[in-house]
Amino acid sequence: MLPKSIVAATLGLFSATSLQAGVQIRFIEGAPKDRFVLTNVGTCEVEASTLKIDLSQSAGRLIFDVTEKGAGVEVFQPLEFVEGADALRQIPAVVDGQDTIELEIASLAAGDKLAFTIDVDDTIGQREITVTGSEIEGATVAYTDADKTSTATFSSEALVNVTTKDC
Repeated sequence: MLPKSIVAATLGLFSATSLQAGVQIRFIEGAPKDRFVLTNVGTCEVEASTLKIDLSQSAGRLIFDVTEKGAGVEVFQPLEFVEGADALRQIPAVVDGQDTIELEIASLAAGDKLAFTIDVDDTIGQREITVTGSEIEGATVAYTDADKTSTATFSSEALVNVTTKDC
């Protein structure tokens, strides 16, 4: 039988390394700007990859509202990076009414964040300008690098964790 201290240390090692590579994406409803915050929660650098946020399967059938005239309602907000834009190969273009955005990541160090604001509207609810966590539920995030693609789904807490390439 192993001493408790060895068992505890071993369990701690497993829990500390269980998510060696991953990105967490949080959606934060805001007025007038909504925010997406991507955090490299793993111990590995995320590089040479694409992260695609796809709102098409969300409970609220969400879209990006980036121009005054178009698919969105009332207030609109164009895409604006507020943190970590230097981690991208290029700033993506977003068309009004679009339901996906692709972020081409050059390099995002462990613990670093990439955040952007934009207006997100639902297309089937009663309050199109306010998006709740349950309305983004079902939206997906796909991480693709040279070796694989991993996909995960937003929860009703407006949060998703997607596995990235191991170190």
